[in-house]
Amino acid sequence: MQELDIVILAAGKGTRMHSQIPKVLHTLAGKPMVQHVLDTALGLQPDRTHVVIGHGADQLREALAENTVQFAVQAEQKGTGHAVAQALEQLGSGKVLVLYGDVPLLQRDSLSELLAYVDEQHMGLLTVTLADPTGYGRIVRDDAGDAVAIVEQKDASSAELAITECNTGIMAMTSAQLKRWLPQLSDNNAQGEYYLTDVIALAAAEGIKVCTAQPASAVEVEGVNNRAQMARLERVYQRQLADKLMAQGVALADPERLDVRGRLICGHDVFIDVGCVFEGEVELGEGVRVGPYCVIKNSTIGAQSVIDTHSVIDGTVAAGLNQIGPFARLRPGTRMAVKAKVGNFVETKNADVGEGSKINHLSYVGDARLGRDVNVGAGTITCNYDGANKHRTEIGDNAFIGSNSALVAPVTVGKGATIGAGSTIAKDVTDYALAVTRGRQLEKIDWLRPSKRIKP
Repeated sequence: MQELDIVILAAGKGTRMHSQIPKVLHTLAGKPMVQHVLDTALGLQPDRTHVVIGHGADQLREALAENTVQFAVQAEQKGTGHAVAQALEQLGSGKVLVLYGDVPLLQRDSLSELLAYVDEQHMGLLTVTLADPTGYGRIVRDDAGDAVAIVEQKDASSAELAITECNTGIMAMTSAQLKRWLPQLSDNNAQGEYYLTDVIALAAAEGIKVCTAQPASAVEVEGVNNRAQMARLERVYQRQLADKLMAQGVALADPERLDVRGRLICGHDVFIDVGCVFEGEVELGEGVRVGPYCVIKNSTIGAQSVIDTHSVIDGTVAAGLNQIGPFARLRPGTRMAVKAKVGNFVETKNADVGEGSKINHLSYVGDARLGRDVNVGAGTITCNYDGANKHRTEIGDNAFIGSNSALVAPVTVGKGATIGAGSTIAKDVTDYALAVTRGRQLEKIDWLRPSKRIKP
């Protein structure tokens, strides 16, 4: 099998994005556009992947640091042909595939078909037929129907402008072909740039057949130049993902109102209401129900759990049959055993909530471990931070924590213990004991409440 080099062009500024961030680093589904392209390229198992950078080069190097890529710098943007030329010395002797960092929805199958055409007598060109080809380069064919040139919109005649088969810029050829053709490119055109598309005419002049293929959907080759196009592709991507989830048996209240910014794995009979956002790695077990406008990040939610509206869950593992929310915030390190409940306006962090335990409402539990069947009353807080260090709170099985209690860590509440409402507990509590800390209640009979003075 021949070697494969993939060259990804990512040097442009993206002026129409009106951003300090390089265009290809703008995110689609929570991931930079160029990373989508790299992930697709990786599926082709290339021997080398080259990213041509220019504007925001340092930002791109940093963003792509975890990828095995070689960088080539295009210090001055002089067109696509000039960009590819910057990677020329790094190429091997096999096939070369040219991609674009702002075309994030391209599929591997379309590229595999293109590469299959390539040998010393053939090259591959991906084209697309559009009802409105405005702005695209047109594919010019000879009387035999072979592609012999690409004419850019600004250089096209009226007859050429009527052509609806358009250039995507994505092409494949041998390294030897590319090294012959690139030095022959000219900037004698309306833009004063070196067009990579001009290699089509050079190929035809050599008798190299230009084999064309088209993607399964035109959206695959749609690029991003502005915020509106970015938003459009985001919705296309999310709808495609929603369709896949529904095909697997997931029930979506509205497939147009779902955002997955990472990977979402669902068991059977999962229901997801409107406006939910999933980030990172999220797994929902069988029968999980997610209420509207929840955000779930890097979490695993066990079977038959219910997440009520407007809950925010991050870095959490729930074992199953759990009740969460509404308006709950579960922070990283939260672990819920079977049948545990975290209710409305409750915040947890680095907390183990034991089987059947309940933190029903208006409480904060951080750096804590709750045993089985613990009941935490409304307004309870674990005072885990002393201004410098975090400390642990341990609560035993079947303990009852009264409302408005403050547990000052480090502290242990024994199993079966009861904390009276309104108590501040700073010392360990013995198993099955009652602990109460309250000031004496005073009552004054016939007390007159102060009143406002009436101005004369």
